[in-house]
Amino acid sequence: MEEFRDYRNVHEMLKETVERHSEDGAYQWFVADGQTVSVTWREFYDQVRQVAKSLIALGIEKNDKVNILSYSSYRWVLTDMALMSVGAVTVGIYQSLPEADCQYIISHSDSVLVFVEDDVQLQKMLDIRADIPAVGRIVLLNGRAPENDWIISYEDFLALGADGSDADCDRMIAAVAPQDTAGIVYTSGTTGVPKGAVLTHDNITFTAQSVEKSVYWEPGDHVFLFLPLAHVFARTCVYTSLLVGSTCTFNRSMDTLADDLRAARPHWFPSVPRIYEKVYAKVLSGAEAKGGLALKIFRWACRVGEQVSDCRLGDRPIPPLTQLQYRLATRLVFSKIQAALGGRLRWCISGAAPLNPEIAKFFHSAGILILEGIGMTENTSFTNLNRYDDYRFGWVGPPGPGIEQRLGDDGEIMFRGRNVMKEYYKMPEETTATITAAGWQYSGDLGEIDDRNFLRVTGRKKELIITSGGKNIAPAAIEGLIATSLFISQVCVIGDRRKYLSALVSLDLDNVRDYAHTRGIAFDRPEDLMNDDAVQGLIDAEVQSKCAGLPSFETIKRVTIVPEFTIENGLLTPTMKLKKGLVIDRYQDIITAMYPDD
Repeated sequence: MEEFRDYRNVHEMLKETVERHSEDGAYQWFVADGQTVSVTWREFYDQVRQVAKSLIALGIEKNDKVNILSYSSYRWVLTDMALMSVGAVTVGIYQSLPEADCQYIISHSDSVLVFVEDDVQLQKMLDIRADIPAVGRIVLLNGRAPENDWIISYEDFLALGADGSDADCDRMIAAVAPQDTAGIVYTSGTTGVPKGAVLTHDNITFTAQSVEKSVYWEPGDHVFLFLPLAHVFARTCVYTSLLVGSTCTFNRSMDTLADDLRAARPHWFPSVPRIYEKVYAKVLSGAEAKGGLALKIFRWACRVGEQVSDCRLGDRPIPPLTQLQYRLATRLVFSKIQAALGGRLRWCISGAAPLNPEIAKFFHSAGILILEGIGMTENTSFTNLNRYDDYRFGWVGPPGPGIEQRLGDDGEIMFRGRNVMKEYYKMPEETTATITAAGWQYSGDLGEIDDRNFLRVTGRKKELIITSGGKNIAPAAIEGLIATSLFISQVCVIGDRRKYLSALVSLDLDNVRDYAHTRGIAFDRPEDLMNDDAVQGLIDAEVQSKCAGLPSFETIKRVTIVPEFTIENGLLTPTMKLKKGLVIDRYQDIITAMYPDD
């Protein structure tokens, strides 16, 4: 039985780390010229207290709700930790959300204070000011605040607590108990309005310990973070790094991700499958573009890497000749992929959506281990994870220590443990429908559990397609398979109550442009490629090739190319999940045209 420390609150967990790792690096971030700035754990702790005093000076009290509307950054984590320390409640908002969604979350969470990243986010607050009367002040994280009594810069905010009372700060910290609310995390909402999952201090400190016991750490490890901290997946990784005492580096933006990753040289990082898919497609298309001898060497290296991967997966010794070939393949090919990811990566995590096993196997062949796991907002974003020394591609691994799993009568996966949320904020009926009286949380996922307690997710219960012929089909696996095409970016499989499956796909424009250039296909805009007969033929062939090994009822009979699904056009959540209901509504005419006999 694993032992867990019963921390009184998150601040106590932080203080323990500061005592152990006082002068070690805590956080690091890039500044304008690409250089990095860092703080030690002692410096971080001192700054947390400074921010806490400023919050007290602003009148923040225990259980007050405070929003952070910003991309991930050091100040995001600093502010979050100070809020939790004084018993306030952090409510993150994705910086990509439009004004209406921001207004809903601010109002529904009863927030009284909002931290915003920059002038872009500040303008959203100014546009909805009349609709958020409970918000007493806006704090601008970066930049100079305009002349406005409602808005204050972060520097002026810090000055408010310069002479704050240590005794008052200590009293508020001491008053925070394990079951007090630490944060409300709003689901990204593929269907319906977002729901606010109430996470307690115990949820956070327990989950950090369960993750820490599930992964392989070494002293001095560095983690790289580019995921949005408004999502609990990123925050759980930050809290676990805090528990362990490792250094966390924040990237500047998604535009600088590749450069920042190489410069940070992490030992591990968390990501969503979309990033691995993009790297995979870029590597393959780059090899195809070189052609000739370079392409032959690449394909040979992949064959050797796959042999090594099979040996490791099967726990078999690698033959001496294969070891020699693999060293050469690494020097010629795989070392370049490893260098692009920083050069000292031991493992990385994939979560938030299914990762295609073919992609995981490719990276494994290249000497990069991706450990797939699963979690939800409602269970502090962690239940299962493959282990560093015990993993299977296509499965999300056994549960973390202290977490139970089982399948319901209909195959729905259920979890129980101290990671499960307290409730949905102001939604008692939804809470009762999600958590049983015995503490089991319904996940909405369907799956299977093997004799080693490994979990495999077979699909979302609500997304299950039942064809008119009575076949039950989980579309996620098919979508992931098709998305491994170099020419296809995104896939939405259709077919509920239909005779056969069809799909809406978006193009990988870079690779399709190259294809068009080599074949003399004229185009001025992406729409020209979408409507070109030769490109449509290419996509049809790619889909049929990818589906070749599937049973006939799971193959795609018709394909239509559509524009990319994005957060901006409302068809992707901030965590890159497809809003299938909205996609189907928006493209209803196109879908109908793919079923002329219905």
